[in-house]
Amino acid sequence: MIKNLNYGIIGNCRSSALVSDQGSIDWCCLPDPDSPAVFARILDFDRGGHFSIHTQTEYAITQKYEGNTNILVTLFANEFNSFEIIDFMPRYKTEEGNYYNSPEIYRILKVIRGKPVIRVEYNPKLNFATDETKHEIHKHYIKSFTTKGRYESIYLYTSIPYTQITESQWIELATDAYFLLSYNQKLIVTGIRRAYLEYYRTLVYWLNWSNRTKLFGSYQQEIIRSALVLKLLTFQKTGAIIAASTTSIPEAIGEKRNWDYRYCWIRDSSMIIKILLDIGHIVSAERFLNFLLTVNEGKHEDIQIMYGIRGEKKLEEKVLKHLAGYQNSGPVRTGNSAYIQKQNDIYGILIDAIHISLNRFPSTLDTAEELWTFVRGMIEMVCSNWFKPDRGIWEIRGESKHFVFSKMLSWVAVDRGCKIARMVKKQKYADAWSELQEKIKNDILVNGWNPDIKSFTQSYGSRYLDASALLMEDYGFIEASDPMYINTVLNIKENLCKDGMMFRYTNRDDFGKPHNSLIICTFWLINSLWKIGDREEAKTLFEKMLKLSNHLGLFSEHIDVKTHQLLGNFPQGYSHLGLIQSALILNGINPEIEESQFTFIKP
Repeated sequence: MIKNLNYGIIGNCRSSALVSDQGSIDWCCLPDPDSPAVFARILDFDRGGHFSIHTQTEYAITQKYEGNTNILVTLFANEFNSFEIIDFMPRYKTEEGNYYNSPEIYRILKVIRGKPVIRVEYNPKLNFATDETKHEIHKHYIKSFTTKGRYESIYLYTSIPYTQITESQWIELATDAYFLLSYNQKLIVTGIRRAYLEYYRTLVYWLNWSNRTKLFGSYQQEIIRSALVLKLLTFQKTGAIIAASTTSIPEAIGEKRNWDYRYCWIRDSSMIIKILLDIGHIVSAERFLNFLLTVNEGKHEDIQIMYGIRGEKKLEEKVLKHLAGYQNSGPVRTGNSAYIQKQNDIYGILIDAIHISLNRFPSTLDTAEELWTFVRGMIEMVCSNWFKPDRGIWEIRGESKHFVFSKMLSWVAVDRGCKIARMVKKQKYADAWSELQEKIKNDILVNGWNPDIKSFTQSYGSRYLDASALLMEDYGFIEASDPMYINTVLNIKENLCKDGMMFRYTNRDDFGKPHNSLIICTFWLINSLWKIGDREEAKTLFEKMLKLSNHLGLFSEHIDVKTHQLLGNFPQGYSHLGLIQSALILNGINPEIEESQFTFIKP
């Protein structure tokens, strides 16, 4: 039984896989991150499928990444023998300037000392183990495939005799060996030399990519590792960035808060773009922005809160009843019904992202005009919707309310719209929208502030606190020196923070009261404490959080405040975004967008 999320992630911006600290691949979807799982032991220990290496004698096992790369090395060592499992998915630039990132995994068994004896348990369960997976031995590979339902197949190439794999026999490793698990049948000859060639190509790619990360005085390794996680959550074909690589890892064991996070949330967009730009990864930021603009182009009124990695709008939610769930905590879901929700914060998120784009990236005239048209359309939507209740940042599935965060993001939409209008020299729009901007702000100050508890609250007329109020300063709604903000920060810390870990809220929702900390909320608190002057406490909390990651510095979405067990989908992009942002703030970096940088390339 899996006791904690002690996994490393490997990937190549086509898909990814999770490798346990014992060297077992327990999660992988091929060919794409939203495809049915090939290995899903993380969601059902007995039925889900895995790719494991067992040893005949006892070994000390340690795991690390190969420097600043996404190549994972698991070392098995004892007095007489030692060997490494080197796991990676190939990614590199070809001579033609294209990226090679085929849906495949290499596993190199590198003998360091002696002649280790191992046993391979190769147990793929295609299509989430819905139907039986059969195996056939061919001349150059082992083919695994389904015979019922949706047809799926994968190919295993290896230097080890095939029957020793299919029969899980003990094998003496006298020399290095390799496995190549591929979604596609290979058209070239594979072998150990080819495996090492792909290893070195991939190694160089990741070292070059990491080297483009800006240098900071403190927390450099934590920033780089988090940036590498974000890169692995990127889908190369479209530039989309998914929330996490998994589905249905529960927020709390025994509850029903299990969701599929293999999709792209609009809400994360402006923060992702800001952070990628701040740490020097301009191309990744620009590609993600282009994805956002592509799926939301035109004068649409049907802007969604989330999309599929190719821009899909329908993400139908299903329950896989045959899978027990992580630590027997079901249900296991694919798809996400939140895509149909109405959330008024998305307009502010998108216009904020466009504002960043126009400041940071030179635009062609036609692109700038399209963006301006899009902005005007969204401001009209804000005019029609800001005063209406919605489901809020936390995607409440029950009653709609007047959530303060949604109102504040409506203000952000109009504020950034005014700034963009001035940038493109359309002052009359800025003048007209300024009145709405002031109206929304006054409404929040009157209805979102509770004078009895001296704090901004979760929703109008409520006494409940919400961690999202910490973002008011970050979005420019209020100054860090404002007593209303300071009181809100201190109230939230006192009521929502337990042993240095933040709850997003503590009041009852559709599924009861939250029991575990949402990791990014702790980073929000760290940022807020730093900004209001409590810098020692902010640094102490940050360094405590770093110690709560897994053995490789990776975070999920949630953490159990009692046991410190990582829970929720993994690795979670939002958590690593929060880590980077806090690390930058603690390094004294809090960049402001300059309003004078807008340019377009004249036709």
